[in-house]
Amino acid sequence: MEKRKSGEDIVRKYFQINKIATLDELKKLLTTDARMTVFRTLQRLGYCSSYSHRGGYYTLCGIPEFDQFGLWAFHGARFSQYGNLLRTTAALVEHAEAGYTASELETVLQVEVKHSLLQLKRRGLIVRCKIVGVYVYTSIDEGRRRQQNLMREDREAAAEIGIGVDAEQLPEEAKAAIVLFFSLLNEKQRRRYAGLEAAKLGHGGDLRIATLFGLDPHTVAKGRRELLEGNVDRGSVRQGELGRKRVEKKPE
Repeated sequence: MEKRKSGEDIVRKYFQINKIATLDELKKLLTTDARMTVFRTLQRLGYCSSYSHRGGYYTLCGIPEFDQFGLWAFHGARFSQYGNLLRTTAALVEHAEAGYTASELETVLQVEVKHSLLQLKRRGLIVRCKIVGVYVYTSIDEGRRRQQNLMREDREAAAEIGIGVDAEQLPEEAKAAIVLFFSLLNEKQRRRYAGLEAAKLGHGGDLRIATLFGLDPHTVAKGRRELLEGNVDRGSVRQGELGRKRVEKKPE
């Protein structure tokens, strides 16, 4: 019993200093050639393995400081709060506001994901669809997938006309054009358009867009939630709702 405690203390102290370790390094620490001895010790301490390097690196559960994607990297080894690469890929696709293309996922994960995407698609755990000429991976949930598709379509359309860039980086002429366009919308459309732009900016977007358009941040947040939740009645937008009412020319 004393020998087990000593081994756990040695491994814990090693991780506190070095953060990560390979199987061979842990075998040397525990002076053993048995894989099971190492894994029994890791299980008692609570550990996770990397999703990179074929799971060849290990760390203790309390060490990683996961980012907004649930990821953590140290000296080239990459870890996820979701587990292995397959689970991580599925989780990121599910949580993505506009789904993910393969290249976008690889940028986030910093590893090759094509094989994982193929497996997940074959198992029916994600859906691949073509949106604006690009293959995008989305949720299997119909409602969630519809939201992701709408956000992707809006994002691609906005990119074509240069809208969606950080407002602080836009030249004054572009800001003026966006504000002018905003002024032509009715109340609901203003709220939702502001919410769309805020969603693209991410954290702090509600306040920045509210400042640009002179809105209450709560109004922007409401518009953003309506879009992300799919709470939009497409039939409510009728011809003639945009901007001022048309003035009919009287016959002379």
